[in-house]
Amino acid sequence: MEIREKLMADMKDAMRAKDSVKLEAIRFLQSAIKYKEVEVRPNAITADDVLGVIKKLVKQRKESIEQFKAASRQDLVDKEAQELKILEAYLPAQMTPEQITAIVTEVIAKTGAKSVKEMGLVMKEVMAKTGGAADNKTVSEIIKQKLSV
Repeated sequence: MEIREKLMADMKDAMRAKDSVKLEAIRFLQSAIKYKEVEVRPNAITADDVLGVIKKLVKQRKESIEQFKAASRQDLVDKEAQELKILEAYLPAQMTPEQITAIVTEVIAKTGAKSVKEMGLVMKEVMAKTGGAADNKTVSEIIKQKLSV
């Protein structure tokens, strides 16, 4: 089932269950996908574009949670955390830090990168290998750690 079809089915289920948080999160996601669809016209939107939109919204939620914690707004932290959990369900399974470290080590050996200055090259290769199953921030941290040794 395509992501957009799954979203429609989940939205109907949320309406039936009167789950306002899930319904709001799905509607917001659909709106963001529609916006991306308009942005890429006249080309059709791809599954990678949709995943990119979901990742962007997940990242926004994580940043919002940090800011709301700093502002001592637990009510908003809880709401964002619920939405984050809903959005993450539409992402492919994420790799563990150990799996990412193995890929990073392999790419560093392959490219011969020696310093943090070559991080961009390594990052590009690692992201191509992981295919969206790894968090960019985690990958970046692991690469920095490996190259600064």
